[in-house]
Amino acid sequence: MAKDTYQYFRVEARELLDGLTQGILQLEKGPSTPPSEGVVRLLRLAHTLKGAARVVKQPGIAERAHTVEGILTTHRESELPLTKAQGSELLLLLDEISSQLADISSLAPTSDESDHMVAGATAHARLSAEEPRETLRVEIQEMDSLLHILTETGVQLGAIRKDLGGADRLRDLTSLLLDLLAERPGENRAAAASGMADMARARSLAEELRSSLDHFQRSLAVDLERVDGAFVEMRDVTHRLRLIPTQTVFASLARSVRDSAQTLGKRVAFETSGGEVRLDANVLTLLRDALMHVVRNAVAHGLESEAERTVLAKPPTGQVRLEVQRRGSRVAFVCTDDGRGIDVEAVRTAAVARGVVPAAAAKALSADQVIALLGSVGAVGLTTSSDVTELSGRGIGLDVVRATLSQLKGEMRIRSEPGRGVSVEVQVPVSIAALQGLVVEAGGARVAIPLDAVQQTLRVREAEVARSAEGDSILHAGKVIPFLPLDLLLRRSGSSGPNFGNRVNPGIWSAVVVQSGGRCVALGVERLLGAANIVMRALPVVVEADPVVAGASLDAEGTPQLVLDPAGLVAAAERSRGETFNAAAEAQAQRAPILVIDDSLTTRMLEQSILEAAGYQVELAVSAEDGLIKAHDHRYSLFIVDVEMPDMDGFGFVAQTRADPVLRDIPAILVTSRDSADDRLRGQQVGASAYIIKGEFDQMLLLQTIRKLVG
Repeated sequence: MAKDTYQYFRVEARELLDGLTQGILQLEKGPSTPPSEGVVRLLRLAHTLKGAARVVKQPGIAERAHTVEGILTTHRESELPLTKAQGSELLLLLDEISSQLADISSLAPTSDESDHMVAGATAHARLSAEEPRETLRVEIQEMDSLLHILTETGVQLGAIRKDLGGADRLRDLTSLLLDLLAERPGENRAAAASGMADMARARSLAEELRSSLDHFQRSLAVDLERVDGAFVEMRDVTHRLRLIPTQTVFASLARSVRDSAQTLGKRVAFETSGGEVRLDANVLTLLRDALMHVVRNAVAHGLESEAERTVLAKPPTGQVRLEVQRRGSRVAFVCTDDGRGIDVEAVRTAAVARGVVPAAAAKALSADQVIALLGSVGAVGLTTSSDVTELSGRGIGLDVVRATLSQLKGEMRIRSEPGRGVSVEVQVPVSIAALQGLVVEAGGARVAIPLDAVQQTLRVREAEVARSAEGDSILHAGKVIPFLPLDLLLRRSGSSGPNFGNRVNPGIWSAVVVQSGGRCVALGVERLLGAANIVMRALPVVVEADPVVAGASLDAEGTPQLVLDPAGLVAAAERSRGETFNAAAEAQAQRAPILVIDDSLTTRMLEQSILEAAGYQVELAVSAEDGLIKAHDHRYSLFIVDVEMPDMDGFGFVAQTRADPVLRDIPAILVTSRDSADDRLRGQQVGASAYIIKGEFDQMLLLQTIRKLVG
């Protein structure tokens, strides 16, 4: 491959353009202290860019940098504030330089890289459409740290080589021992005495050999542990070298806010914090375009005009703030504004018009649920703007954000407070290449699940799994969540078939609760193999992977293993359940709900899960007395009642409902652990329609019984 003659110029030019952009935007806000200090710094940056461009024979860039120098020199000599016109002229020159930098033939992005660019981006965003960073500047302190570790590792490897030299002595001792123990054909009895001496010598050599082997093993183990620790530290330092401060995108974002505000005639103050937080260079490069759309939306959709703000007794200058926070293995970008907030009804109307949600369902959505639609995958092109402008009206901004986060395995949360503003939180992993994962075995294959998506690991007994036509589920943290063997998903991805026999105890599952986007799924696996540091690699383009697969990595032995995508796992688990549930719910929509009465939370939630999975509406009561109150307040199609409850028991509840002219025709099923003939007879006498024993509980039998009673 031909050498890139502009490699280092490209890196330097990017940094100089970022510095110039930040400085010019700061000059527009007001003079620095002392006033000339900021201008002098900008002159130095422009002069450096001009000289570097001339070295690599780019006269167009050099001439524009010279023009920037001239404008800044005039500004410094006039001792007047930088006008908007001067600022716009300077920024336009920087745009032209950026465009020329991108148009250098050897820097043209590949087809894969161009897929990341946003179609229809405006000319002033050319810098944000650069190819992913392939060159990084490294801090000397980090390089010194890496060199120090390499030196220490070399010393430790030298010690291991010295220890291996002792293996020569072990080999000699082994040879001598074998010679002494070897049978010698033709030896007579007279040689027995000599043989005894040889045996004594052999025992002595064997003891020396054992002692030497013990020493060798201990010494080698210690040295290898040191080397392993050094390599772990070296890997961590190398990973840190890939990380760059998030403040490197602040200049582009500030420029985007400034241009949007100028276009719309608004006054906006843009503040940033957390720029020292570091992020993988490729992640930050891909995320920059999405963040630019977020801050533009804050200006275009969030902030009111100056006149509106005055009427509302708000400061005439709107505030947009971007805060970067490190949260474990993820980084959150939180963009807030002090504008009008989201028009919930406008979003509701737009969602119906775009077919994102049916009209009937839209009416039932709460304000938070309507706002959540803006971040949903199906909300393509969703916008509340009635006019199409350069900045808004097509719904492209949030589409870009959603597409970028899908690629980066990120998440978005939107919050709004009427009249107070909007908060958009974008959260991404620090790196999409290096991560910590939980390695599990499923279907005979070892796979890794990103550790930050693992909420908990559990031991799940077969009896704790609720089975229904919709799918299996378990009760976790007071909620019913889907449960399915991970092997079923992996077979779809091309791994071996099910291998349930590999479980240590066939009656118990090891389960991993995976969370993504506020939703959870429990995945049954055969073994939990522990946490590991993973360097994830993208799958080849020719490999058509299932959405549950994020990439692949190599384990310690060099064997490939899949790395799974948490969002894909949750979506796959819900997809099959959702289709069944929706069809059943439509068929049963007109039926009155079933009232489940039980003082046990676990039993209530389990029965609710089974019934709702089958398409029934369910309401709950915690006691017989509570059940009677609800029975008189609402119409039910069926009562499912526990027998053993404090105060009034299930028999008493059924007896009272049979005596009530309003409730007597509503069938009742007793579900209890009491299975004596007397108890069954009593259930019949009080008027129960069916009697089901908990110890023999079969959810299919329960559903069949319900269908016979209420359809």
